[in-house]
Amino acid sequence: MFRAFSDRTRLRLLNMLRSGETCVCDLVGVLDVPQPKVSRHLAYLRRTGLVVARKEGLWMHYRLALAATEFHKSLLNCLSCCFGAVPELAEDAAALAKRKAAKCLAACCG
Repeated sequence: MFRAFSDRTRLRLLNMLRSGETCVCDLVGVLDVPQPKVSRHLAYLRRTGLVVARKEGLWMHYRLALAATEFHKSLLNCLSCCFGAVPELAEDAAALAKRKAAKCLAACCG
């Protein structure tokens, strides 16, 4: 799990998934990186048990996994309390919220 937290892109993804289930299209839009790169990072996070996925049509939707151990729970708590002071993570969360509010579901993952 520490390796999962050691990558900047994965930290950004974990932080955005704190807001709840999110379509990969929204994660790609906020990160502004190619979809395959985001999918590789999400696959890594799935293998570590930090996120779970659900397929709907052509789109994958991701959310944080429920904590399986106390260690896992501590890492998820760190997302809430420790990362609030990192400006880039706050900007990502705001951009994701704005994107979700403005998105037409029929145009993306509806």
